[in-house]
Amino acid sequence: MQDNKSISIIARTAFAFACAPLAVGRLAIILATLVVYHSIISAKADSCPSIKDEINTDRPDVTNSSVVTPPGSLQIENGVNFSARGDDRVIDGTNTRLRAGITNCLEVLVDTPTYFAKVGSSKNSGFSDVAPALKWQISPVPGKVDLSAVFGLALPTGSASIAGRGAQPYLQFPWSWELHSGWGLSGMFTEFFRPSDPASKLITEATFVIEKRVTERVSLFVEYVGDYPQNGSSAQLLNWGGLYRLTPNQQVDFHVALGLNHNAPSYIVGVGYSVRFDELFPVRRSSHSIAPRN
Repeated sequence: MQDNKSISIIARTAFAFACAPLAVGRLAIILATLVVYHSIISAKADSCPSIKDEINTDRPDVTNSSVVTPPGSLQIENGVNFSARGDDRVIDGTNTRLRAGITNCLEVLVDTPTYFAKVGSSKNSGFSDVAPALKWQISPVPGKVDLSAVFGLALPTGSASIAGRGAQPYLQFPWSWELHSGWGLSGMFTEFFRPSDPASKLITEATFVIEKRVTERVSLFVEYVGDYPQNGSSAQLLNWGGLYRLTPNQQVDFHVALGLNHNAPSYIVGVGYSVRFDELFPVRRSSHSIAPRN
């Protein structure tokens, strides 16, 4: 009975956070709730991913994975996008994210600089920032619900015209709920802080995904993405795509996004490849045996 109540609370809370922008002041409440809830459910480290589990990536959708990389593993996720906004056409790549499991339920990740090239012109072309982050898998809880907390910081290493000015921290909560017959729901709530931007020092991003596992190797998804700046109008996208697992540790993917309003890109088309290397470095592991997740 208590497990069912826990599932219901987590699901309602995550759904509400993912579907609407929140005030900055409520972030403290969210963090406090997660810490308290973590102590209540007593999530065990041996329930987090292990090398027996197949690769689980932060792409191709905007919504990141709600689970971490197995301890001792290095995951490399890459992609290239072609996008249009008005008369401008842009190619960006390689969109590389490095994810390393440093212990049970905890990973460090780094977004390496991505080059944005305006087709037919060098104007407004350049690199994005390098952005390290720490990801803690707070769950799992009964009912196949997963929840993580991510704190990252984009360092001012890229072009100001591409990435903006100054350091830009962010706080992020990806979640997922596995349903029946291969269906799943997921989403993500993110607060981007831009202290050096006088126009909009805060951008709230909310996403919501419906996913279907078609076969053991193929999954498809449809995703809503909304960016809500503190000042100004929102930018909203409808994103869909899929992935194919070549092996348990390798995947290829694609996605297509259409802008839902004038502030969003007209369209984005992207492809990617990800791979995971296991047991690359020693880490402290749980003393309990680790069973594969279902």
